[in-house]
Amino acid sequence: MSSPSPPRPASKAASPGRPKDLAKRAAILEAAKRLFVQQGLERVSMDQIAAEAGVSKLTVYSHFGDKDRLFAEAIRAHCEQNMPTRLFDPAPGTPLRAQLTAIGEAFFAMVMSPDAIAGHRILCSPQLAGTALARLAWQAGPARTQAAFAELLRHHIAAGALDIADPVRAAGHFFALLRGDLHTQAVLGCQDAACQQAARAHVDSVVDLFLRAYGVPGHGRR
Repeated sequence: MSSPSPPRPASKAASPGRPKDLAKRAAILEAAKRLFVQQGLERVSMDQIAAEAGVSKLTVYSHFGDKDRLFAEAIRAHCEQNMPTRLFDPAPGTPLRAQLTAIGEAFFAMVMSPDAIAGHRILCSPQLAGTALARLAWQAGPARTQAAFAELLRHHIAAGALDIADPVRAAGHFFALLRGDLHTQAVLGCQDAACQQAARAHVDSVVDLFLRAYGVPGHGRR
């Protein structure tokens, strides 16, 4: 009679920790972005978002608290995806003009995307304009981008390439110029193909103007 086979080691249970949670969080954000763009904030429920993401409504609430915070997080995720932190890292050996142009192109493409235009219209609606949610969305998206850019400007000020008294104000100038009238036309729905083709020239002209205003002669103008 043969001896009994040794017991097989118990299979290791899948960990319910962070990887699974992060995957659910990402799925919820993607579902929320799609539904907010398609239907607007008011018409989308947390039940719809949960169903679209393939999770329970309790999971949506446990990750984001409420719909307002989920909307703000969707804006933050959109900004981080299109303008990652590395864009604002000091890049030794990269001309200042080249770095400003890369940031400008990424920002302009982001704000001109259909999702961003739809989100902008939602925030400008009478129901949301001036509300706590609008302020929350500002902090999650535009304020984060401007703060990162202002920090980069401080680096170039210290290196002697820029002469700027107020980096935060200068960052606001840069991004306001990048939006310009092309963004206004897109929000109003009257943008045509010629406007889209002008994007590169538009960004180049903004970088030119910024360096003429703040650049130190002999630095970053090539």
